[in-house]
Order: sequence, then C-alpha cells, then structure tokens
Amino acid sequence: MKVLFTFYNPSGGMETLNRIRSKALIDKGIEAHLLYNFTGEGLRNIKDIRTIVTSDDESVRTLIQQENYDVIVVCSDINMLENISNSSYTGHLIYELQGLGPIEEAKLIVDNYSERILEHADAILYPQTLHLNQLMLSYFPNIPQFSFDDPLDTEHFGYHSYPRKSFPILGWIGRIQANKNWREFLTLGERLMQYCPDLFLWMFVDKTLHDPIEKAAYDLMVTNSPQLSTRLFLYSNIPHDTMADYLSIIGDSGGFLASTSILEGFGYAVAEAMLCRCPVLSTDSDGVRRFVAHNQTGKFYERGNIDEAVAEALSLMQDQNLRTQIIDNAQAHIKREFSTDLYVERFMNMKQHLDYKSPKKL
Repeated sequence: MKVLFTFYNPSGGMETLNRIRSKALIDKGIEAHLLYNFTGEGLRNIKDIRTIVTSDDESVRTLIQQENYDVIVVCSDINMLENISNSSYTGHLIYELQGLGPIEEAKLIVDNYSERILEHADAILYPQTLHLNQLMLSYFPNIPQFSFDDPLDTEHFGYHSYPRKSFPILGWIGRIQANKNWREFLTLGERLMQYCPDLFLWMFVDKTLHDPIEKAAYDLMVTNSPQLSTRLFLYSNIPHDTMADYLSIIGDSGGFLASTSILEGFGYAVAEAMLCRCPVLSTDSDGVRRFVAHNQTGKFYERGNIDEAVAEALSLMQDQNLRTQIIDNAQAHIKREFSTDLYVERFMNMKQHLDYKSPKKL
C-alpha cells in the first residue's frame, strides 16, 4: 500500500501532522510520501520520508502516474485536488480540512470550494472539531466523511529534565497573524508582569510566514512597551525535536503555554505542550477541546477577558497542587488518546471503508 499526503508548504501544524502520520504508516509497513507546492523551513524536520516539492501541474501528474498511490490525501489545496482528479488517478482521493481560520472565513472558503470538492473528492477527512463537523455535514451530506484525531509522537516527543530557570516563562507558539491572536498574548504578558516582575515571554514563530500588516503592528506594540521590549524573546523556526526541550523548560520554570487563538482545527502546540508537562491556559478555540478540560488537563478563559485570563494564569502558577494535577492528567490524556497506533488503525479503517463503498475506478 502506498499513500501520498499533500499541502501547500511544510510549516506549522500541517508539517507536524504529515511527518508524524507518514512515519507512523511507514513503521507499519505502508509506504508514505509527502508532496508540497513550495519549500519551507519545516523541511529540516523531515527525515527518511520521500518528500517532493513542486507546484508544476505536469510534474504532479507524472508523479501520480508513476507511483500509483492507493490513497492521496489533499489538505486544503482545491487546485491540487482538481489536478490530481483530472490526471486519470484511480485510487481514493480524499480532501482534508484541518483548520480554516475564523468561522466566517471558513464558511466562505467551503462555500467557494463546495462544487469542486463534490466533483473531485471521494471522501472528506477532518479532525474531531465541532465547527468543522457542522460545516461538513451542512455542505456535504452525501459524501463519505471521516473524522478522527490527529496523532502525536507520544513515544519520541516528550518531557526532558533541565536545570530549572530562576524566572517563570510564559510561552506562545504560532504565526503573527490575526487568527492566532498574538495581541492578547502580549497584553496578558504585560498584565502578569505586574504580579510576576521576573516573568519572561518566549514566542515561537515562523518569520517566513507572518502577515506583513500584523507583523508591523506587533513590532510597534513591542517597541512601545518598556516591559515587552526587555523581557520578550522571539524564536523562529526552532527544529521540532528541540521544541520538546523548550516546552519542558517552560513547564519546569513555573510558567505555562498560553494559546490565544480565535479558532483552531486541532491545535498541535497545545497538545505537544501537555505531552511535555508544560501546563496550558487557552481560549476555547474549538479544536483544543479535545485536549483541555478546565482545571483537569488545562485551563480555559474567555477570549478577550484579560482579567479572567490573569486570574486563571495566577492560579496555574501559584496553586501547586492543582498545577501538578493538571500536568499529570494532561500528559496521561495525550499519551492515551492521541497515539500514532490509534491514528494508523483509524486511517486503515477509512481505507477499508472506501474500498468497500467505492472500489477503485477502472
């Protein structure tokens, strides 16, 4: 069996997802390849997985014809879906949605793509996220749909012990763009410094993918804040393996990871922090509900309510019994519910269902 996963560029959560699930399938004896339209910093994370980078339609069609994939999963890229469908491909062509930004933008995208998805896709795949589920059932009631959790590398990515920092760290992972809601993170950091004057902020971003307008606003906000300009560190394109070290250090410092997103399809940053024993304070951005149960595996606050965010943050930092309980529960939850073995089992069940319902085209 041979599988191809495609996306625009190797960055962020999609790079993580494609790399983890490809490796998991390969470990089970299934050949998996990656196809990206454009190069990206995330290519450095990929090892021992055949990865093709091209945006040329003819090159893609040649690849499809040569490799004879049993399953191709196209994430988000409607033009790629159409190109592969028109290339005389005879395997199962699955259109995947992982996250489309704010709900208004997501509805607009799905509305614009719906006819082409119906024409070219054999099935739709998405994580167990309420807003995606509602959108897909509303727009595509008659096409096979599969919804299951994305995997984490629970065996190799996790907590590492380092000497404890002498100051607490507030962490954040994302892109400098509106949906990630970076302004709220910086505002929370400034407020928390009033209670924790030795607090530092660590932000992990991909500088090659920021929104220029948002980045200009970010630079202005940081420059105009005496606290942020001296206590904020911006890290770009940290290798994925090394992120486990940073998350472990943040957790052991007495700090936490803040997730301020407006809407998430899955939220790898949150899940990976929990796996590394770094507690999480998050907005209720839908996708993270799979990980965060308030005061059990993490903490929620109402987006925009900075007073509530500060109160929950201080509770997470000062109530050591609750903190330890949340950290232990979160790590166990991720290991139990999001393993690669579970993902491969569900992926193969999807393949078998499609084999039965819609055998390969002749």
